[in-house]
Amino acid sequence: MTNKTNGGGRTLRPATQLVHGGTMRSPFGETSEALFLTQGFVYAGAEAAEARFNGEDPGFVYSRYANPTVQMFEDRMKALEGAEAARATASGMAAVNLALMASVRAGDHVVAAKALFGSCRYICETLLPRFGVETTLVDGTDLDQWQRAVRPNTKALFLESPTNPTLEVIDIAAVAEIAHSVGARLIVDNVFATPLYQAPLKLGADVVIYSATKHIDGQGRCLGGIVLSDQEWITEEVMPFVKHTGPHMSPFNAWVLLKGLETLPLRVDRQSSTAARIADFLSAQGKVARLIYPGRADHPQAAVAKRQMTGGSTMLAFEIAGGKEAAFRFTNALDVIRISNNLGDAKSLITHPATTTHQSIGEAARAELGISDGILRLSVGLEDPEDLLEDIAEALNAV
Repeated sequence: MTNKTNGGGRTLRPATQLVHGGTMRSPFGETSEALFLTQGFVYAGAEAAEARFNGEDPGFVYSRYANPTVQMFEDRMKALEGAEAARATASGMAAVNLALMASVRAGDHVVAAKALFGSCRYICETLLPRFGVETTLVDGTDLDQWQRAVRPNTKALFLESPTNPTLEVIDIAAVAEIAHSVGARLIVDNVFATPLYQAPLKLGADVVIYSATKHIDGQGRCLGGIVLSDQEWITEEVMPFVKHTGPHMSPFNAWVLLKGLETLPLRVDRQSSTAARIADFLSAQGKVARLIYPGRADHPQAAVAKRQMTGGSTMLAFEIAGGKEAAFRFTNALDVIRISNNLGDAKSLITHPATTTHQSIGEAARAELGISDGILRLSVGLEDPEDLLEDIAEALNAV
C-alpha cells in the first residue's frame, strides 16, 4: 500500500484533504479508494504473525481492530480535524459511548451540558452511574455553572455545540479552560457545526466526536461515528476499548463515508446558504413564535457563534404558535420537506423533537431546555431554495 498525496510538503486546504487525504493505493493503482471486505489477514510465516501481534510489525491483524479502508477514513478525518489520532465506530452513539467510557473509571465524575441528544443524556444520567460514575448536568451557556460543578475527581466535561435541537452555542474555549483547571478532558460533539464550520481541538477541546451518519455521509446511506484526539489517549485508552468491545466501523461503511467526504464542502455550503434564507423568511412570519439560527444576529449566543464558528449551520429550529397541534398541521402539510429524525442529508428533513428525538427525557427536562410542543427542527437539504421556501409558505397557510 502506498500513500503519495501529501501536497509536496505543503499544508493542503480542507477541500483538497477531503478528496485526497489518507488515500492508500494497492499495487493495482486504483483511482477510488479500495474496499477491503475482509475480517482477517494472512501472514508470510509464524514469525510474521508473532511480530504483527506484539506490535513489532505495524500491519493489520483483524478488522475488529483496524482495516485498510477504515484507516483511510480515519486518516482523512485526522487531516481535516488536525488531530493526532482517530478511531472510527459503527455509529455516532458508539462514538459518544466510546469517548465517555474511555475517559472514566468507577469513582470518577463527569460534567455535561443539559442540552444533549436524548441517547447522550441516557449515557450520562443512566449508564455511567451503573458503573460508579456520577454525572452533573449544567446549563451549557452558563460558565459559572460549569465552574461550580467541577470537582477534584472530575475526569470529563461533555457538550454539544450547537446543541440538539435548540441550537445553543457553548463557549468551547472557556469550557476547555475550566476542564483543564482540574485535569479533565473536554469532549465536544461537533455534528451540527460540521468540521468545516467549527474546530473544537483548535479551541482547546481534547476530544471531538461525530456521528458520520449525518453530514459526512450526507445521503442517508449508512451509519458511522468517529472519535478524534491525541495519539497517547487513543492508543492507551480508546484502542483497548475498541479491541475488546467491538464497536469498530465496517469497511463498507467507511468506503461510503470516504465518498461522502469528497463532496462535504459543496453540500454544507449550499445547505447552510439555503438555511440562512429560510431562517430570514421564518423570522418574519407571524405564525412563528421563535426562530433559532446560529448565523443570525438575533441568536441568543450570536457573539460566541461569530467567534468560534465560520458558518451558520445547515440546521435551524423554530416554534410554531399553537403548540403540538399547530406543529403537526405544519409538518403534515409539507410536500418537499420530509418528516424524519435524521439530519445533514441531501434531502430536507423535519422532526418534532418533543415526540421523537427528545421524547425519552421527559416533559420537565424538555421544558427546562426550551423544547416546547411547538418546536420543530429543520435539516436543510440540497433542493432548490425557492421550492423549499414555497413548501414552507404553503404549510404555514395550513396552520
